Amino acid sequence: MRILITGSSGLLARHLMPRLRAASHEVVRLLRPEGSSVVDFAAIRPDLDSTDPQPDLDGFDAVINLAGSNIGRRWTKNVREEVVRSRVEYTAKLCRALARVAHPPARFLSASGIGYYGYDKTGQILTESSPPGTGFVVDVCRQWEDATRHLPPQTSITIMRIAPVLAVDGPVLGKLTPLFRKGLGGVMSHGRQVMAWIALPDFLRAVEFLVAQPADAVTGPFNVCAPNPITNREFTRALAKSLHRPAFFRVPKLALKLAFGQMATETVLADQRAIPQRLLDSGFTFTVPTVETTLSTLTPTP
Repeated sequence: MRILITGSSGLLARHLMPRLRAASHEVVRLLRPEGSSVVDFAAIRPDLDSTDPQPDLDGFDAVINLAGSNIGRRWTKNVREEVVRSRVEYTAKLCRALARVAHPPARFLSASGIGYYGYDKTGQILTESSPPGTGFVVDVCRQWEDATRHLPPQTSITIMRIAPVLAVDGPVLGKLTPLFRKGLGGVMSHGRQVMAWIALPDFLRAVEFLVAQPADAVTGPFNVCAPNPITNREFTRALAKSLHRPAFFRVPKLALKLAFGQMATETVLADQRAIPQRLLDSGFTFTVPTVETTLSTLTPTP
């Protein structure tokens, strides 16, 4: 396939692009007009603010939309606006532009987040049929997903509700591993909150799997997460064990809220027992379904 990728400077796309190329796909990066080029990967710079047709966007078999600024920081007014602009507004502009070309893509895979279901879901199992919750992350995810409505009817739309991805160079392990190596790791609040997650190798395989399926078989939302969600306490123990370090500390809820505000409530403290029901029903198999296996593979000792 000829595949267009947005968000190509981000963690997920950086790992995905060479993998797609190795599978004989042609990979093209979509950059902003002022974006810099990257060696070895072709790039286009359409003007998404223009209402004129953008010929550079014509003729792609698939588009994988992974654009979006970092949400893991305190949500000031400016950060909230940036998050909405980089996800909702960018996706809407892209979809409108794709609708104007002579040959729009047959399929459009767009990122969303597992936060779609809300942060206060204690005791609930969250599948793709579960209703959305409330909160800033929920509002962003709903608008983000809705922005794909601007695509033409012949384009199949797959929504990927992605859980935090565990990778050595990712935002989760990238921030926590240095602390745990120093023996400063610990449980967040009471540690009973359930977290959805996925290992980077399985994320990459899941995207490849969705791209390869018949377009009409993968329309709508897919939870892109491991089949075994865990509590924060279990995750803390597994990470400490993989690094051969203790993890005696506990970070109080109040401290997290004082430091990060609503971001802590909706992410670090969120209780989200999500499972990838549609991926499993479609025949996808996970190679690293447990967090212990994932961490032993991704967190080498010093």
